[in-house]
Amino acid sequence: MMAPAAIAAAAAALDEAERTRRQIGLLSLTHPGMDMDDAYAIQAAWIARKLERGRRVVGWKIGLTSRAMQAALSIDIPDSGVLLDDMMFVDGATIPPGRFIEPRIEAEIAFVMGAGLAGEVGPEEVLAATDHIRPVLEILDTRILRRDPATGRLRSVLDTIADNAANAGVVTGPPCRDFRDRDLRWLGAIVSRDGVIEETGLGAGVLGNPALAVAWLAERLARYGQRIEPGQIVLSGSFIRPVEAPPGSRIEADFGPLGRIGCRFA
Repeated sequence: MMAPAAIAAAAAALDEAERTRRQIGLLSLTHPGMDMDDAYAIQAAWIARKLERGRRVVGWKIGLTSRAMQAALSIDIPDSGVLLDDMMFVDGATIPPGRFIEPRIEAEIAFVMGAGLAGEVGPEEVLAATDHIRPVLEILDTRILRRDPATGRLRSVLDTIADNAANAGVVTGPPCRDFRDRDLRWLGAIVSRDGVIEETGLGAGVLGNPALAVAWLAERLARYGQRIEPGQIVLSGSFIRPVEAPPGSRIEADFGPLGRIGCRFA
């Protein structure tokens, strides 16, 4: 386990990186003995700093849900991060210049909870606890370098977890309340940048069913004495590869029966 002082210092460095838009080096290189518990401890310490400044937790994100992404990082489980109130954007939003460092976009299905969830649950219980679902675009960002310039080493899953699972923002679409009549595996999106299709995907890419990802989160949180609360939004995981979103780009996603959403990066 990393010492508490080292965890606090890493959280402070991430906080400074986000505020100044200057990335820090790989924490997994600075702390070679770092493990997953350490990474989540750093994430929690960073979120605590934000809460002290008045931010509010509004939900959770789940990442690394596809087999391809897990294989690329040599892991076999997803990861998770915390959503705060200042991360939320409405459909059609213009993202201010300089808000993010290296933004990328993912498409996914969000669950908005009508009841809480904790511990071991199945997809049926997830659906029963869900008030509605929404199509969303998740904005990823990296406060930690993607590659170490000296060694060429790529950031690991530990760096990503510490970096709040790379979450930075969420563009939300309209609510869908008849979701229990739909097969979530077949809900998907066509994602375009500046009118050119970049990625397509289906909900089945998320652990076979997006509801299974929410069930995984409920069980993981319970191990740390936490739970998914009523009213919170849960991003179930992307079913596309991240799309780069440089300044001036326009991102649009067609979710078929769930509608179309988009944003622009100024």
